[in-house]
Amino acid sequence: MRICTILGKGYEEIEAIGTLALLKRSGLEADLFGISGEKTSGKHDLPICGLLALDELQPENYDCLLLPGGPHYVLLEESEQVKQIILKFKELDKPIAAICAAPTILGHLGLLKGKRYTCFTSMNEDFGGTYVDQYTVTDGNLITGRSAAATIDFAFAIIEKLQGSAQKALIQKQIYY
Repeated sequence: MRICTILGKGYEEIEAIGTLALLKRSGLEADLFGISGEKTSGKHDLPICGLLALDELQPENYDCLLLPGGPHYVLLEESEQVKQIILKFKELDKPIAAICAAPTILGHLGLLKGKRYTCFTSMNEDFGGTYVDQYTVTDGNLITGRSAAATIDFAFAIIEKLQGSAQKALIQKQIYY
């Protein structure tokens, strides 16, 4: 199974790298796409290179879209191309995982209407769904995480959605025991 992640300047490092590390540990493949080129840096200036061009992202070739939070969420939301990618994942009925600030993009696109979700608490608006004050919430093919502190639980929610509860338990055992 393959995950695609979209990063821009100011991505939250722990939400991106921490989540991807656990997904890779679980045997999932991941490709990273840059909103503005093959190199960017995170909120805390951690650089990342070798990002794929956003024009190359074909939602049909992926099993899940991962949107980390951080200040880059503004760049993601301002990009028509990114919004079209998100909507294509929705149309294809594939999981979309967003954490911290990133679920607000989904909310502004109307994807949280009638759904249970979480996001960075101070960024919650009336998205037409039910905000749940917990680390992660899965509702259908939407997986949302509240904050950087929720990264591990968020990654496990993605693993469970894509690979099942037995695989989630196996990876939990590897890192907790």
